Amino acid sequence: MSAYEALAASYDRLTNDVDYQAVVDFYLRILEREGLHPRTVMDLACGTGSVTALLAQMGYPVLGVDLSEEMLTVAAMKTQDLNPMPHFSCQPLQRLRVPRAVDLAVCALDSLDYLTEPADCQEALRRIYRALNPGGIFIFDVNTPEKLRAMDGQVFLDEDEDVYCVWRGEFDEQTNICSYGMDLFQRDGKLWRRSFEEHREYAYSQEQLRAYLKAAGFSRIEVYGDRTFSAPREGEQRIYFMARKGIVR
Repeated sequence: MSAYEALAASYDRLTNDVDYQAVVDFYLRILEREGLHPRTVMDLACGTGSVTALLAQMGYPVLGVDLSEEMLTVAAMKTQDLNPMPHFSCQPLQRLRVPRAVDLAVCALDSLDYLTEPADCQEALRRIYRALNPGGIFIFDVNTPEKLRAMDGQVFLDEDEDVYCVWRGEFDEQTNICSYGMDLFQRDGKLWRRSFEEHREYAYSQEQLRAYLKAAGFSRIEVYGDRTFSAPREGEQRIYFMARKGIVR
């Protein structure tokens, strides 16, 4: 089963500890530092639309993009009463096409790591660059290689009254990919439905992503620790990138 096909219905319950507001607040701090006041926003790999919803509630017209139809269905239901109501598009980042350029693109929760072919990651960054207006900003985060390597052999458990999820991590040094198989049990009346999904993340280094962003055309690139303006520390688990498209004069 493909990633998020079965998980979509339970994703929000299993990630209720994620502080999406703190993520959006960090985006806003970056925008303030950069002096950018975006008129249009794109939420890439938006999943069930938690970040999309927060941005829309702030009055931004938002386009949410994701590869999973199941996740987008949940996102559309979650945001259907918002004004302005976000628009959603089902497409992979390495094939990204948008009707018009935006001022701000964001990609939360290590979603870029799911592009497990470096060539796909490079193409996605080129397309994101083209989808931004001059002076526009792309903000995203990734899991660090240290974090993904440390997941090798680890077993994790998430559960609530209606969902039970066990996943096991495995890191392959040859492919540089962390795979985690996920056994998912979801309550269906008096019965439980079992499904299995495999998720895979590529361990991109800071240097790789800097080079890819530069090659895509971004003229200013900053790397931060986890929701801080300090440089990433040794052993950092998650890092943020801010890349800005040059202004045509």
